[in-house]
Amino acid sequence: MAPRRPRRHVPTGPRSAPRRRQRSVRVSVAVALLGTATALVLLSLPTRSVLWLSLASVSSLVLSWAALRMVWTEVLQSRRENAADRAAAARAYRELFTVRAAEHAEFTTAMTERLAEARLSQRELEGLLAQQQGRTAAAESVAAERQAEQEERLQQLRVRVAELEAAAAAEAAEEVARAAARPVDEEALRAWETRSADSVVELAAWEENLRDTMRAAGRSRRQA
Repeated sequence: MAPRRPRRHVPTGPRSAPRRRQRSVRVSVAVALLGTATALVLLSLPTRSVLWLSLASVSSLVLSWAALRMVWTEVLQSRRENAADRAAAARAYRELFTVRAAEHAEFTTAMTERLAEARLSQRELEGLLAQQQGRTAAAESVAAERQAEQEERLQQLRVRVAELEAAAAAEAAEEVARAAARPVDEEALRAWETRSADSVVELAAWEENLRDTMRAAGRSRRQA
């Protein structure tokens, strides 16, 4: 935004000293002329002379008209000066209004640009948020599908383990029946017991490993 221009001074104060001095001189001279005319009339009255009365009257008329002319000139000049002052003040105010209008237009333009930038930033953030939400939803969907697949596999493995345990139990029953039918072989019995124990241990270890894998998948899904 452009820097503000300095304010113009509007000339609304009193007039300058030379004008005041000039006007005071004119008024003083007019008052002096009126006083002189009055004095001449008053001085000619006691004489009761037609000549002196006539001279005093004519002089009073001349001095009065001269004083009236000075006062009228003063009034006209005051009017002209007041009109000039009002015209100067009007020009100053017009220039000030022009400057203020330009500053207001610049401020409005700057605020409009800032508002447009703010709206653009808001839309960009909303777009990024929508993309992030879509990615999160996709990740949750993939994690849910994986979890469902793992649970299905775990169920299948449990069924398989149950089938294996049932088969092992049936085989053990058959072995017991066969062992009961023939003489007991101590070494074969010990070997069978060892093999059966190892199979059960391996199945337990495999199931524990599968459970650990499912827990790790669940933690990774919650962290995502």
